[in-house]
Parts: sequence; structure tokens; C-alpha cells
Amino acid sequence: MASLQEIPDCSVLNLKVTLAYDGGAYVGWQRQAAGISVQQRVEDALRQIGGRPITVNGASRTDRGVHALGMVANFHWPRARPDPATLLRALNALLPADIRVLKISRAAPDFHARFNARWKLYRYRILSTPIGDPFRRTVCWLMHAHLNVRAMRKAARFFVGRHDFSSVAVNPGYERASMVRHIRRCVVRPLEDEILVEVEADGFLYKMVRTIVGTLVETGLGKRAPETIRPLLESCDRRLAGKTAPAHGLFLARVRY
Repeated sequence: MASLQEIPDCSVLNLKVTLAYDGGAYVGWQRQAAGISVQQRVEDALRQIGGRPITVNGASRTDRGVHALGMVANFHWPRARPDPATLLRALNALLPADIRVLKISRAAPDFHARFNARWKLYRYRILSTPIGDPFRRTVCWLMHAHLNVRAMRKAARFFVGRHDFSSVAVNPGYERASMVRHIRRCVVRPLEDEILVEVEADGFLYKMVRTIVGTLVETGLGKRAPETIRPLLESCDRRLAGKTAPAHGLFLARVRY
């Protein structure tokens, strides 16, 4: 006979949601002691619809000011409440315009948006123009100087692989079990007047992508040679890396399972 722990709760559904949001007004995805988070907005809307507190698990803790094109989350929803299609419409009616639920689907009972994630893709947008663009000022890092994309591409390749990324991470104020992560893609792509930096890894340290971008920009400006990335990683010394790029140019683009 199965134990009580093995018997699934048939009164609830485990729902997987995909969201997009402009992070400019939020302290990040995760609830904080001070300030409004994206998670809080979503949980508050679910409470209005469901009539009780609902905990939402996000795939990643995007930081203050960071955006998302494909944040994945999951939560357990009473089966008797609105079905996924109706719930999607209700959520978007209650959420502010800078947060949109793109998709809701049923997931396996044991699915967890964070713990089951295998790879996450972040995209950083750099606007390379002498004038700027008033419509992209909140979603791109404006660089008035010319960037050497070829040098940035060469430098980006040194980040690929399994490394200790202490030198491109900021101390979050709490202990990490390991500073080792596996980057399987780090590419630099010119796109008209923008330069896109895409980093896909099995996990990320605090401000890791933004520090990688800042270091690549230094390379593009000729302040460091691409070959310096290897000894930088080996040093595990944050002081040797570039500055942390602004948060508003960063997007969580995709989560793979």
C-alpha cells in the first residue's frame, strides 16, 4: 500500500507559467523585506483570484532592475478554481502593465521551476551609438564609444566551460555552496546599432552576467586583451574583472528544462 506521502493531492494542479516583465520598477523577482518584487505582484493577484495565499516558485532570482522575456514559475492551484486559460486572462487583468503572463500550462506534480531548470539564457543589450535613443534608454546600456566586436567575441570564448567564476561575481552577503558553474554559450552578436551578449549556463552567481558584460566591454574598448580572461578566471579575484554593467540592459531570455 502506498504511503500518504506518495498519494498525489488530486485537489490541486501544479501549473507552469511563463512571464515577461519590465524590471525597472521592482527590487527583482523575489520577495524582499523592503520594496515591491515581481513575485509579490503575481502572488497578490493569485490571492485575489483564489481567495487564499499562493506561493509562486520562480526559475531565477532576477535582480533589481533586470527584465525578463521568458521567466518560468510554478504554483499549486486548486482544481476547483478557474482553469488555466481563464486564469491567464484573470491574472493579466489584475497585474500591472509591466508584468504579463504569456502562457499557463499543467505541469507534472513534482515539477519545480527552479530545481528542475537545466539551462538559463540571459541576454544583455548594448546600444552603440553616439546619440542614444530615448525609447531604448531603459533597456540598453548606452556606449558612445566604438566597441571592437571581434575582440569581444574572442574574449567571450574564454568564459565557455566549467570554471570557478568567483572573479566575475559579487558577494551576495550569504554563503554559496560552490562558485563553479558551467557556461555552454557566451556569444557577442552585432545587430544594427546594438550589440547583444548572450550567456547560457546551468546556473549563475550574483551579478555574474553583468560582470562578464562589463569585462567584455573593457575588451571592446581596448582596455584589456582577450587573452587576459583565462588568468582572470584562474585568479578568482573580483578586483581584476571589469565593472558591473547596469542592470537595465539585462534580460532573462529563456529557461530550458
